Amino acid sequence: MSDGLYHGLRFRTSNVLDDVNREALAIEIDMSLPSRRLVRVFEQLKVERGLPDILRTDKGPEFQGEAFTDWGRYNGALLDYIEPSKPNQNAYIERFNRNYRQEVLDTWLFQDLDGVREISWAWMLEYSEERDHDSLGGLTPAEALHQAQNSTFAVST
Repeated sequence: MSDGLYHGLRFRTSNVLDDVNREALAIEIDMSLPSRRLVRVFEQLKVERGLPDILRTDKGPEFQGEAFTDWGRYNGALLDYIEPSKPNQNAYIERFNRNYRQEVLDTWLFQDLDGVREISWAWMLEYSEERDHDSLGGLTPAEALHQAQNSTFAVST
């Protein structure tokens, strides 16, 4: 996504969402977000949570850059690119992006990137830890994750 500061300087965001429990994992914000920068984000997520088998992204240059594609291959993560003009193939992130746009980017006038990062971080925590989601049966993403981690299987022979 992209937006602008109060004085017109443009910035970009890269939003990472867990498809299973709808948790916002990262909102990276800067003037530009090249491939190497996204690798740093995913390396941090790898340490904190591990990596999924599949990373679904659009076909932006940052996701097709050599640094990111090599990193995905090295880490065994399949890069699943959505088709151009088919945002419904990545519906959860598109809905997240719409909410983020309406509730943060369109609501606040930011003087600097630190302000964008601070408000985005607080909003991301609220979105993941306090806001219930109809798609999760009224649970928050954090509750859905906790429930999934504590689920057990019944096995019989």
